Amino acid sequence: MKSGNMSFEQGPIRPPSEAQSLLIRVTRNCPWNQCLFCPVYKGKKFSLRTVEEITKDIRAAKNIASDIKSLSWEMGLSGAVNEHLIRRIFEGGAFSEQYRSVAAWLFYGTGAVFLQDADNLVMKAADLVEVLKCLREEFPEITRVTTYSRSRTIVRKSLDSLKKIRDAGLNRVHIGLETGYDPLLKFMRKGVSAEQHVTAGRLVIEAGMELSEYVMPGLGGTAMWREHAIETARVLNRINPHFIRLRSLRIPPSIPLYGKVRSGEFVQSGDELVVKEIRLFIETLDGITSTVTSDHIMNLLEDVSGKLPGDKARMLEAIGEYERLSPSDRIIYRIGRRAGEYRNPGDLKTDDYTYGKIRGLMNEITRVEGAPGLERFINELADRYV
Repeated sequence: MKSGNMSFEQGPIRPPSEAQSLLIRVTRNCPWNQCLFCPVYKGKKFSLRTVEEITKDIRAAKNIASDIKSLSWEMGLSGAVNEHLIRRIFEGGAFSEQYRSVAAWLFYGTGAVFLQDADNLVMKAADLVEVLKCLREEFPEITRVTTYSRSRTIVRKSLDSLKKIRDAGLNRVHIGLETGYDPLLKFMRKGVSAEQHVTAGRLVIEAGMELSEYVMPGLGGTAMWREHAIETARVLNRINPHFIRLRSLRIPPSIPLYGKVRSGEFVQSGDELVVKEIRLFIETLDGITSTVTSDHIMNLLEDVSGKLPGDKARMLEAIGEYERLSPSDRIIYRIGRRAGEYRNPGDLKTDDYTYGKIRGLMNEITRVEGAPGLERFINELADRYV
């Protein structure tokens, strides 16, 4: 076995759906970095990594994987990456964070790789192709390679170059659509139009890659929630992406949008209005076969998930389950969800102890600080996940 300090560069974030993926940093930070709602990369300069840097990191990850297999043999595990080996690597400080991340990837056995950071299609197509070929050569067991990108970047790529990137091994692209309403895109400084979102999404699909579009419930605030819901659904109806992922807006003090809230230019939607918005959004989705997922703890309702068109009624029923709760049970659920105790409103009925504990907490905060204090408490719980 070699040194457990072997390492390679990794970025700060990845999508929830890539939790069990190997992370390889292709670019640093975000080339746009102006969105008012985004807490990531602020104050950091974007830079392209060279092909040499990236392929060196890929080979370092490969060396770590080989080293982990050698360690398995030394432990009498015949090369298996199981719980005994993972415990050895994760306990104590002998192994680097990247070493542990490769070990976890081998343990999960997903074969998935996520390319960091925010917009890797900004690279020259030939350079990205070279990186992808190296990745596939070093790790022939890979089943999927995914990246973030921006619609503004993709519309500048030719279909031919996107097909070459796909043929080299890129399977899926995550795009932060956020909204399909042009006035809101402009207000949030997204740097893209609804029509560009449509063009980019269609290009990715035509090139043969899977497309995952992120939508941000709550982004319209109290002034534009209706237009946000309807126009976003209409844009997605024109794209028909493979995945629609809900990622609710949070506004901690660390993001630029917080200043707009303080000045009164933006009024944040409460949970009740966001639920109403999501219902309108789901109702307006039509004629598509996308899979909707609510795969983040910041979302109030995790069960608003399913494949269209067949699961549309079930998703609306998941919203209805929340809407039918009494006002006090809605608050109890919101606290429990933000605290990580609940996943859907049905959970209120399954654990009397947790329900009673949260109800007591709700009553105490309301007695001391009133309804505004209770809302602050719930928001602070939710903002921990940003």
